[in-house]
Amino acid sequence: MASHCVGESDGLTFYLARPEDYDDVMAISHDIYGGMDYLPHRYHSWITEPGRVVIIARRDEKLVALESGLVVDGGETVVVEGLRVSPHERGCGLAGVIQTFADGYVKKIHPRVKSKRLTRGDDPGPEKLRKFTLLARRAVLSLWGKSEGFDGFVSSLKEKLLASGVSNSSFRPLVSVQDSGALQAVLLDPDLPSRLQLPGAALIQDWQPLRLVQSNLQILARRDLTWFIDGSGEKPMFLSLHTPLYPVPFDGGSLRFNIDLYGTDPSLAKMALTAHLDRVKSDLQGMVVVHIYMHQTLWKELQQFCEGHEMVRQFRDYWEQLFLERDI
Repeated sequence: MASHCVGESDGLTFYLARPEDYDDVMAISHDIYGGMDYLPHRYHSWITEPGRVVIIARRDEKLVALESGLVVDGGETVVVEGLRVSPHERGCGLAGVIQTFADGYVKKIHPRVKSKRLTRGDDPGPEKLRKFTLLARRAVLSLWGKSEGFDGFVSSLKEKLLASGVSNSSFRPLVSVQDSGALQAVLLDPDLPSRLQLPGAALIQDWQPLRLVQSNLQILARRDLTWFIDGSGEKPMFLSLHTPLYPVPFDGGSLRFNIDLYGTDPSLAKMALTAHLDRVKSDLQGMVVVHIYMHQTLWKELQQFCEGHEMVRQFRDYWEQLFLERDI
């Protein structure tokens, strides 16, 4: 048995993923997530990331499924990501088989894990949801356009802020946080989850839900994130972050840009959205898809705030990110 083999079940052989499995993984990933698949960009970093397990399943040596889990929350939780099944094997229960095996394997090497968490962008319906606790729903506003349109789009957002009297000079200041110590003080404030109405009392960074504990800050520090906070006092009422741009297969090759907004003040949300887009506009190339994740009460105002530009338009109707948890 190969050294990277970790078990067998239901006619499948399970292995820890390796760099040489990349092409086989991509072969079962065609059109997943509507072309917004992050795994082509992240696969190689995933298989070396501390605390992460990436398992593949093969039947008769042919790769048929993958699942990954990142152990977080000081070893108590596994965040499940990346589940995919070969198109010709879908609908046959294979997803459940690899999930069950992965749960058991994670528990074996991380015995303190007691729950698993995941986020998903579709509502699986009441039958599947009964297996989980639904911790939160977040609204998602999606935009898209060619890179050359974003200069004008950001300028139009700034003009709207000025016209409405909302700007850093006439409103509460929005500040960039680059000092790790200052950021840590904000994130470890025990009042922050309730003050910002964090979903499930967690920070969801680009679909990864993390409790605000010291060990998780080390994970966030690896992500090269850009942060803005409401700088009007010691107790900020708004916080936002963006993940670096990354390529996805959509439309023959596009850039994906994810912005996470925390808080419920619509004026601060508009300022934060504008600040994040302004920060990256010079790095945009080709087609760009922007996903903005937020409290449900913000969606309509931000959608109206972004309307009216010819080159950057709404990409999808209202949709939601679900945050789920279950015992393991």
